[in-house]
This record gives sequence, C-alpha cells and structure tokens, in this order.
Amino acid sequence: MTDAFILHHYDRSPYAEKVRLMFGVTHSEWQSLLSPPWPPRPNVDPLAGGYRRIPVAQCGADIFCDSAVIAEEVAQRTACQALSPYGLNDADQSLVSLAEGEAFFSAIVAVPKLRALTTMLMAFGPFGVSRFMKDRASLLKGGKVSRVTPERAKEVLSELFSAMASRLQHQDWLSGDAPSIVDLSVYHPLWLHANVSRRALVAPSVVTAWFARVAEIGQGHRREISQGEAFAAARDAEPVAVPTSIDDLPVALGTTVNVAPEDYGLVPVSGELAAVTDTRIIVARDTSQFGRLHVHFPRKNYSITPR
Repeated sequence: MTDAFILHHYDRSPYAEKVRLMFGVTHSEWQSLLSPPWPPRPNVDPLAGGYRRIPVAQCGADIFCDSAVIAEEVAQRTACQALSPYGLNDADQSLVSLAEGEAFFSAIVAVPKLRALTTMLMAFGPFGVSRFMKDRASLLKGGKVSRVTPERAKEVLSELFSAMASRLQHQDWLSGDAPSIVDLSVYHPLWLHANVSRRALVAPSVVTAWFARVAEIGQGHRREISQGEAFAAARDAEPVAVPTSIDDLPVALGTTVNVAPEDYGLVPVSGELAAVTDTRIIVARDTSQFGRLHVHFPRKNYSITPR
C-alpha cells in the first residue's frame, strides 16, 4: 500500500481479527491504535462522527467503517482481488452469510454460560463485564438480530462445520487454492468462539486443520501508534477524490444525510452526501479539528436518510 492503514481496534474484537488477517494475506505494513471495547472511543469518535461499531480503518483523511468496506479498500489498494467481498459466487456468499450472520451471534451463546462469564471476567474485570454486557445489549436494541438459544447456537455451528468440511475434503481453503475473504469471514466467528471457550475448536479434523492454517497467516507488519499520530494523519491530509456516483441516486449529492446500519448498532453518522456507488456510500464531514473528512460505508445493510 502506498499509505499504511491505521486500524482503530481492540485485540479481542473478532471483526478486527478479520481485518488484521487481511494485512497478513497482503503482507502489509499497518498502524495499530487500540480502542476501548465500548464507547466512548476518543481515538476514533471524532474521526468517524460517532460510528458505533469497531473496527474502523483510516488512511489520512479517509475513514472506513465496516469490515466490508475495509476489505474492498484493502483489495483495491493492494491489488488483491481475493479480499474483495463483492462478486462472490452464490455458494461462497451463502457460506459467508451463514458465518457472519447466525453463526457469529451463536459463537458466544454456544459456550456454557459460566465459562463465557469467566472469560469476560478475566478479560475485563467485574466492572468491565457489566459495562460490556450493557453495551452489547444496547448495540442490538432496535436492530434486526434475533436472539439465539444455546441449543440453536450449537446447531448453527454444527451446520457451519458441515458446510466447511464438505469443501475442505478436497482443498486447503474454502474457496480455492489460496486464502480469500471467504476464509477470513468464516474464521473470525470461530476465533471468537474458541477464545471465549478457552478451548481448542471442536470440529471435524479438516476444519481444525484449516483453522490452524488461517491463524498462521499472521497480521502483516503491525506498528503501534498514538492518538496524536492518527489525528495528525487526518489533519495533514486531504480526502482522496470520490468515485463517480450511480445515476439512480437515493438522495441527491450534497444533501445533509444520516447514514446508519440497518441490522444492529443503529447510531447514525451525519454529513454531506459526497458519493454513492453500487457498493459504497461516502459522506463528507467538515470538522474544526481535522478539516474535511470522508467517511465510507457499505451500501448493503446501511440506510441513507436526509436530515
């Protein structure tokens, strides 16, 4: 990459693990700025306009929200098309949707409650666990995510393992002879499950062998930076030129809008609509601290509402 990404993340975040593995696949140099697991996040909130989820990537004055748009950007900047989340065949898309949908929300529920609680206490302490649980409850409030029972959670993981095993009988990676966005999208919910259970993944042998292969990809070349460095990178840069927008715009360019996820974490980000493509929404935010910033979101599962 010509400009190293800054990743605002925390080490236990599964979606951040997905992005860190992208840097491993591309052998990229990147900068790490650790964030709190829950809001407020003073290192990233002023940049992303209060975007609720984590991780967030940054390249100068361009801010990338959601792992889908981060993956698209990494794929473009590194010429690694295998990391693009767009253009997957139906079978690959179905597997990714299962992994990042019901299986993701089953990853913790499938772990016995006492063991999961002990893991969270070890990670966050008593006060932190309380904050974490309240925060995650508010994250799901008003969204489209349905709660999963422990019994159903175990069934979902079993279904995922079965679908994976049928592919891995004859190949090392889920979508071919090299790692791709499919592998990283399926891996991170299982990484979360294994970390919360604090046990080796219990799955067919071809799945556990694949799980080890993905872990060996690594994270590329990581360097820790400070909040001041990230803020300086935004302040000292101009956003890159926006792409050409689609003809059939849902809202006119230049309109002040709210952009928000539709599934969970429904906190909107406000700004001037700068571009809408088939895959991306870009809003411009004029700030006293950094000047103009462009904040990027996926089209899928995000709404655009005039203010």
